[in-house]
Amino acid sequence: MTQKYRPGEKAPASGQYEIVGSRGGRTGKERTVTRGEPMPPTPQGGQGYILVDPTKNGSGKAK
Repeated sequence: MTQKYRPGEKAPASGQYEIVGSRGGRTGKERTVTRGEPMPPTPQGGQGYILVDPTKNGSGKAK
């Protein structure tokens, strides 16, 4: 099972996170989040995020 993250939790890795419903249903909507930053609010209560496409370089920070 994929780890589900809640809005406001710090992102463990940079990448694309998909919004999922309270029971794990996928929405197809993604947000880009940088490692260490809080997950953004979701459109509806009970939703969360799963990591679907991690950043290749790992840092997620522009140089």
